[in-house]
Amino acid sequence: MVRPSPMDISPDSLLDLTPADAALFLDLDGTLAAFHVHPEAAFIPVPVLAAIARLAASGLPLAVVSGRPITSIDRMLAPACYPAAGVHGVERRDARGVLHMLPSEALPPAGLADALRARMAAWPGTLVEDKQVAVALHYRGAPQYEAEVEALADETAERYPYLKRQPGKFVVEFKPAGVDKGTAIAAFLSEAPFAGHTPVFLGDDRTDEAGFAVMNAHGGLSIKVGEGPTQARYRLADVAAVHAWLEKFAQRVAGPLTQHIR
Repeated sequence: MVRPSPMDISPDSLLDLTPADAALFLDLDGTLAAFHVHPEAAFIPVPVLAAIARLAASGLPLAVVSGRPITSIDRMLAPACYPAAGVHGVERRDARGVLHMLPSEALPPAGLADALRARMAAWPGTLVEDKQVAVALHYRGAPQYEAEVEALADETAERYPYLKRQPGKFVVEFKPAGVDKGTAIAAFLSEAPFAGHTPVFLGDDRTDEAGFAVMNAHGGLSIKVGEGPTQARYRLADVAAVHAWLEKFAQRVAGPLTQHIR
């Protein structure tokens, strides 16, 4: 059930968690990084990268769960390399570094991205992102073409019924069915070092609702970033509030930062 009014929390809230009892799952775009018209231009501020690194070094089980491919997740969090689920759970790297992938027959067909790119070329400001294991149709840079992109998405969904249509903020994505951020988080929770820990998940989009459902089912903490109806039980106002929360959490868990960030 969607909860329209989750409890607002401040950066000082929910800080009694410890590495011994909690596991942290973080969405990337709209949560750790502000949105950008061109996804490759998005970034995570250095102090936030440092806070995440300090949390991981403290022994807190931590994973990034994103719509981006794992290669893109790693680029944005470099030089660190965390457990990660990419493309909404289509690909997953566990804490041992083992990569879990779906079989090729479940993936979008070769040439789909190019065909969609040719169609969307008539709508300046839109773009097609080829993730190899999924294809995303972006219109954040040209919201006036929403109806045209959605109509193309309808046509694509009818032609490839084995793919799941995944709506998001100014984007429609086609990915293999049967996996999402919830299934990815559940897989992490069945493995060391996440198993037995209280899960905490921060996310901002409709694609994160499956993760919130897993949090709620496991007695964890589901935290929605930004406005909008959600089944999450808590809310942070925006990306800046996430940064403040992470930095305070890192300070509590790992102690004060003792060296300057260069």
